[in-house]
Amino acid sequence: MDIQIAKSIAVALNNELTVSDIQNLLEKPRNSDLGDVAFPCFTLAKKLRISPHTIAVDIQNKLNCDFIQEVQVVGGYVNIFYHQPTITHQVLSQIVKEKNLYGTHQASKGNVVLDFSSPNIAKPFSMGHLRSTVIGNALANIAEKNGYQAIRINHLGDWGTQFGKLIVAYRKWGDQKTIEAAPIEELLKIYVKFHEEAEQDETLNEQARTAFKALEDGDEEALALWQWFRDASLEEFKTIYQLLGINFDSFAGEAFYNDKMAAVVQELEEKELLVQSEGANVVEIANMPPCLITKTDGATLYATRDLAAAFYRKQQYDPKKIFYVVGHEQSLHFTQLFNVIEKMGYDWAKDLQHVPFGMILKEGKKMSTRKGKIVLLADVLTEAIATAKRNIEEKNPNLVDKENVAHQVGVGAVIFNDLKTDRLHDIEFSIEHMMHFEGETGPYIQYTYARISSLLERANEHSDEVSLETLGEEAWPVVLLLEQFPKVIDNAFEQTDPSQIAKYALQLARLFNKYYAHNKVLVDDSQRTSRLAFCYCVAIVLKESLTLLGIAAPKNM
Repeated sequence: MDIQIAKSIAVALNNELTVSDIQNLLEKPRNSDLGDVAFPCFTLAKKLRISPHTIAVDIQNKLNCDFIQEVQVVGGYVNIFYHQPTITHQVLSQIVKEKNLYGTHQASKGNVVLDFSSPNIAKPFSMGHLRSTVIGNALANIAEKNGYQAIRINHLGDWGTQFGKLIVAYRKWGDQKTIEAAPIEELLKIYVKFHEEAEQDETLNEQARTAFKALEDGDEEALALWQWFRDASLEEFKTIYQLLGINFDSFAGEAFYNDKMAAVVQELEEKELLVQSEGANVVEIANMPPCLITKTDGATLYATRDLAAAFYRKQQYDPKKIFYVVGHEQSLHFTQLFNVIEKMGYDWAKDLQHVPFGMILKEGKKMSTRKGKIVLLADVLTEAIATAKRNIEEKNPNLVDKENVAHQVGVGAVIFNDLKTDRLHDIEFSIEHMMHFEGETGPYIQYTYARISSLLERANEHSDEVSLETLGEEAWPVVLLLEQFPKVIDNAFEQTDPSQIAKYALQLARLFNKYYAHNKVLVDDSQRTSRLAFCYCVAIVLKESLTLLGIAAPKNM
C-alpha cells in the first residue's frame, strides 16, 4: 500500500521527489486518530523553500485515490485515512488467492550461500552453537521467500590446532572402547583435561602443535584418529539437526580446503601481497592488524582456509551474496578476510557479508567448552519437549498426536526464544521463560494459530469470496499489518534480521487475539463468511511467519 500512496503523492508533487524517496519518508502515526499513514513535508519544504503546511495543503487538494477515505493536514503533515472496505477486500483477496505464496518473490534472483552453524568436531553441540544455526537457517528461508536459491553450508570446524591437542590428549588419557560408547562426551573429557594439565605443563601445547603439523603433513595414524573423531561427531550433530528440522547442502568443513590453499597463497605471492612478519607470512591492511596467512612453521590458519573457501564457493555457486553467520567476536577476522580478497583485485569482495550476533549467556557469563562450562543443546531440546508435553497433559489431555505436537512446541519455543531477539544482543538462557504460553514466546504464536485452525474447523465452511465491507475497529489494525507482510520479509532479508519476522508474528498474534476477544466469529449473520475469510488469512500469514523462522505450526495444541 505504501508504494501506491507514494506514487499518488509523487503525482501530486509533480515528481519533485521520487517515489522511493517518498516511500522512505512515510510514517505510521502512533495514534490512529492521525490517520493510517502520514507524509511529513519538512524535507520538501527545505528543497522548495515553501512552508511545510503550504505543501501539505497542496497535496491534500490534489491527492485522489479510490482507496483513500480522507486526507487531513496537521501542521506540516499530510495524514491519510484509508477507505477500510476497499483495503480490506484488496488485502484479504490477495492472501486468499496466493495463500502461503503471499509475499513470495516469484522471479529467480540467483544463488546466495549461507555459511552457518559450523560446530567444532569432537566437541559437544552446546547452546553456544544454537544462534548461528537458527539465525542461518531462518535467513536461508527468508532468502528463498525473496526469490533466491539458498545454499546452506555447514563449514565444520574439523581442522586446526585443537586437533593436535585432542590427538595428544587421546594418546595420553584416551580409551578406545570408552570413546566408542560415548564419543562426544568422552572426547570432551580428555579435551578439558588437556587444558587443565597444560596450565601446569607448558610442553603439552608444543606437543599439540607438533601433532597438528603431522596431521597437516598426512601422517597416517594422525589422519585415522582425525577421521574417527570427525565421523563420530557428525553422526551426533545430525541427530541435533534432525531435532531442529534443519538440513544442509554441504558439510564441507575446513579440512575440505586443505588442497585448495596453496593456490591462494601462490596468488598472494604473485601479486606481491605477502609480507614476512616475525617469520610468518601476512597481508598488511590499512588501519587494522595484518591478516596472518601462514605461521612460522608453515602451518595454515583460519584465514587461509576461509580464503580458499570463498574462492571455491564463488567458482562453484556463482552466488549473488555469501553470508557468514558467525558470532560478533569474529568481526575483525571477516573484515580482514574481505579486505584481502579486495586487495587481490576481486570486486565480488563486496558481496561477502559477515552476519554477527551476540552470545547466549548462563547466569550472565559466556559458556566455555575448555572449562567444561556448557549446556548441551540436546539436553535443552529434550527438556523443552518434556515441558511442552506436561503442559499439553494439563490443558488438553485428549489431544491426538501428543508426542509430535510436544516436539513441535518444545523445539519451536527454543528457536523462537533466540530469533525474537535482535541478533546483536546477548541472550540469557532460561528454559522456564521460553516455554510460557503467554507473552513473547513461540508457544503463544503457535497457540494463536491452533486457535484459528480450530475455529475454522468448527465453522466447517470455507469460501474464497471476500465481501467489500469493513470487519470492525479491532480487525482494521490486523488488516493493515497483514498488508505489511511482504515488506517485512524484504526488510528482514535486506537487514539480515530474522527478528523482524518474529516480532511481526508476535504483533499479529496479539492484534488477532484482541479482535477475537471482542468479536464472535461464528455468529450466523451477513458478515460470517467475511469474518471466516479474515481468520483464514491471519492463519496463513502466522503459519508462514513461523515457517520462515524454521518453526512448525500445529493445528491443535
